[in-house]
Amino acid sequence: MADPTFDIVSKVDKMEADNALHQAQKEIAQRYDFKNVGAEVDWSGEKLLLKASSEDRVKAVLEVLEAKFIKRGISLRSLDSGDPYASGKEYRIDVSLKNGISSEDAKKISKLIRDEAPKSVKPQIQGDELRVTSKSRDDLQATMALLKGADLDVDLQFVNFR
Repeated sequence: MADPTFDIVSKVDKMEADNALHQAQKEIAQRYDFKNVGAEVDWSGEKLLLKASSEDRVKAVLEVLEAKFIKRGISLRSLDSGDPYASGKEYRIDVSLKNGISSEDAKKISKLIRDEAPKSVKPQIQGDELRVTSKSRDDLQATMALLKGADLDVDLQFVNFR
């Protein structure tokens, strides 16, 4: 029988992100401090586009969006928001969702596993995810606990535990 494994991925559920966006749109439409400032948030391709008439208002829109993402269980580590920039008479912020683990982050995670996890655990980079193998299921669970406690720049999920 094959050794026990699990995969480390970083994915954002598109439907949950969409639900968080709709909740943010609803709150922005109802709040008094967003009246007559042109505040809105919407999808622009694969990114979210936040708009408002002033820089501080567009930052407030971003705070509302982040609060809704937290409420829906989506980590803020999976959001990549830029700085506010002027576009005509309004200010905008582009927010993209991070999907997949970049190669440099995968190398950091792999090195962390090799250095601090039990010696029987072997990480293997496969595209934008990592597969972790070991003879012992307990060692794999210890590795999961290690990664959950580590301060990484990526939101990690553990799937396909076999």
